[in-house]
Amino acid sequence: MKTITVGETAPLFSLPDENNELVSLADYIGKKQVLVYFYPKAMTPGCTVQAQGLRDSKKELTDLNTVVFGISPDEPKRLLKFCQRDELNFTLLSDVDHKVADAFGVWGLKKFMGREYDGIHRLSFLIGLDGKISHVFNKFKTKDHHQVVLDELSKNV
Repeated sequence: MKTITVGETAPLFSLPDENNELVSLADYIGKKQVLVYFYPKAMTPGCTVQAQGLRDSKKELTDLNTVVFGISPDEPKRLLKFCQRDELNFTLLSDVDHKVADAFGVWGLKKFMGREYDGIHRLSFLIGLDGKISHVFNKFKTKDHHQVVLDELSKNV
């Protein structure tokens, strides 16, 4: 697993959202900063806390010209259920075949309770207006993720 780093051009992607409509990163380059956050599975405790923090920070993120895309290997139907259940106000994208996770370098071997398996590592990437990675968030707790992101975005204001 080789994770992309600051200064690299973000891999362009198009993925179905929670409504099964195609969303393309290219549509946002040059217009908004994009926070792409990868999470393992919709509606699990840690992923829910992380999503709720971003939901509750929507105004601040918008004021900082930042759009949020949450990416997981879940099907669009499950993502829609997650959005509805938790009243999420940002886009969730379905990466079932984990090609985008592979491109960002967040798909790889994980260990949990003595078991090894392949899955998504919880990382987030801030993509600048120029389409390059301006920050990689790799050290945070799910409950603080939104604040870590806001703190970083506020440095550049």
